Amino acid sequence: MKSDTTTTILNFVLAVLVILGVVFALLTITRMREFRQLTGNATLANATLMRAQGLANDAAAYNATAKNPDLARILQSIQPKTAAK
Repeated sequence: MKSDTTTTILNFVLAVLVILGVVFALLTITRMREFRQLTGNATLANATLMRAQGLANDAAAYNATAKNPDLARILQSIQPKTAAK
């Protein structure tokens, strides 16, 4: 090459870009692993919530026929609170 300074600068820039590429690849890998783990946790939490809501619906349907005051009090306590306007 004609200029050793230009070659040195271009080699330095190339090395920095290679290092940055490796760093970004490692960050992507770790974030994808975390995302997969969080997705699994969210799926499990959603399934648990759906089971709990199903149980609450079954208890409310049973209470509609049996009229148990204790069960009615429990069901009232777990009902979502409405925002005051």
